[in-house]
Amino acid sequence: MKLNEVVPWGRTLGEYQTMFSLSEAELKTQILGCGDGPASFNAEMKQKGYSVISIDPIYQFSTEQIRQRVCETYDPIISQVQQDEKRYVWQNFRNAEALGKARLAAMEAFLLDYESGKKEGRYLFQALPVLEFSERAFQLCLCSHLLFLYSEQLSLEFHLNSVLELLRVAEEVRIFPLLKLDCEPSPYLEPVLQELDKRGYRWGIHTVAYEFQKGGNQMLRIVG
Repeated sequence: MKLNEVVPWGRTLGEYQTMFSLSEAELKTQILGCGDGPASFNAEMKQKGYSVISIDPIYQFSTEQIRQRVCETYDPIISQVQQDEKRYVWQNFRNAEALGKARLAAMEAFLLDYESGKKEGRYLFQALPVLEFSERAFQLCLCSHLLFLYSEQLSLEFHLNSVLELLRVAEEVRIFPLLKLDCEPSPYLEPVLQELDKRGYRWGIHTVAYEFQKGGNQMLRIVG
């Protein structure tokens, strides 16, 4: 990954709770955050005394490199959202400007925590489809805005191998959202579900309280 390919966009603990329907008890489990990027999720969980390990290719870069990339990409991202406003549900955010302020606040919280988190092993430079963890190292894996969302950029083979790898390292996997970037359903969802059936995994698609992309209020939950 090159830094100019990174589009940093951070989400909060509150958003993770609604995206993944997380109970307070589940927050206390051993959690792997896959593709967390510059989310404040890990930092906020640390403040609560909970355990999360976040993985992302972006963690190969320094605090200042990520901060600079946030500054470079912020205006183009907000501009694109404004052009496509009809694709989104403006319930949690009044408009694109309010969304942007919330994202910047989340990313700043991440950046303030990033160096100490790296030293503590909470932010690890790892990337799917192969992870450096032992089997069932985690009770719960949360994959936010990566699989299915980037169906145009990542192949079906990548999706299948990645889901199976997450199931190798975690007892339960939750993936959100199930739409592509253009808010259309991912063509990879059905083949992935068919493969899970073949291998004997239990899965369910659950409606959650979070919706920003129109129709993007469903989470895939898989249990090994």
